[in-house]
Amino acid sequence: MLNKIISHYFVTGTDTEIGKTLVAGAMILLLREHFERVAGFKPVAAGMYRNTNDQLVNEDIETLMLASGLSIPASELCAYQLQQAVAPHLAAAQMGIELKCNVMLTAYQRLSQQVNAVIVEGAGGFLVPLNTTMNLADLVELLDIPVILVVGMRLGCLNHALLTVAAIEQRGLKLAGWVANSLQPQMPLLTENIKSLEERIAAPLLGVIDCLPPELQKYGNTPYSLSTLEFAKKSLKLP
Repeated sequence: MLNKIISHYFVTGTDTEIGKTLVAGAMILLLREHFERVAGFKPVAAGMYRNTNDQLVNEDIETLMLASGLSIPASELCAYQLQQAVAPHLAAAQMGIELKCNVMLTAYQRLSQQVNAVIVEGAGGFLVPLNTTMNLADLVELLDIPVILVVGMRLGCLNHALLTVAAIEQRGLKLAGWVANSLQPQMPLLTENIKSLEERIAAPLLGVIDCLPPELQKYGNTPYSLSTLEFAKKSLKLP
């Protein structure tokens, strides 16, 4: 059965703060049911905070590490860790560095040699700039792995989702599936919105994640809990 399951995916989203990390972590848990060693990879992470040990960490990377359950240092799971929580190319400029796709690709390839499966989580949306000439979509082309799209279910999501799907298809990339992530307890016409996307997106719907209950919400600069990732996992399936 293992040879029928694709082991590498790129998780992108319709925007920032719409649940990419939640889905990426849940997908890692799903892959761990089929592969011994599964890691999460973040090409670039913007936004660092100090944990209880006074170490600078990123909440997305911390979530991916928690989901993986592997003793791989954050430096090997992310090519660039930037301090300011802004667009990656702007955060890099503030630090006097330029983001390079070949550095991200090499880091991904190096990690892939240590594990059986990798979930790559993007930063922001699909076309977020990385430098003056390249964006995240260019990196996905270099990675050459199927894409999973996370749609944050809120007003405006139909347009954002369909534009992102069009951009993915224009690049000749494979959209393996999409996830509807509920961002608010009572979105008007949620079911109708999901049906509208199902009718217009050829790739399969991999699941609908209900709005997280208060006890599973992530507050401030903290990673998702394992319980929250398990909650999301129950609503998802692998492509």
